[in-house]
Amino acid sequence: MPNEIKSVDDIDPKYQKDYSDESFWEKVKGVLKTAGLPLIYKAIQLYYVMMKPECPIHIKAAIVGALGYFISPIDLIPDFIPFVGFSDDLGAVAAALVLAQMYVDDDVKRKARETIDNIFGAGTSDGLS
Repeated sequence: MPNEIKSVDDIDPKYQKDYSDESFWEKVKGVLKTAGLPLIYKAIQLYYVMMKPECPIHIKAAIVGALGYFISPIDLIPDFIPFVGFSDDLGAVAAALVLAQMYVDDDVKRKARETIDNIFGAGTSDGLS
């Protein structure tokens, strides 16, 4: 299928060092307390949108860029700074969500909530829509 991402090289090689499934899930697991549940939830939604075969390659490219930025240890605002450290990551994720919004359906939201509950414990996703 032409829309499937087989590797990050298919989109933009400069994100190859920052984006991978493994590094994405490591980041998600490691930053819940500092990044906050809403950012994690939106990032996971983007991940599942990116896996949809019907999602166009230009939207997948934007998602890889946003998630690569989220994963990257080099940000405009370092993640370790209290209260503002993830604000730039949130901006990147939000921009990609604007582009991908039409693909964020109930199935994507359900998968994202289930993933959060599987990683962080049952009920963690309560209240997320």
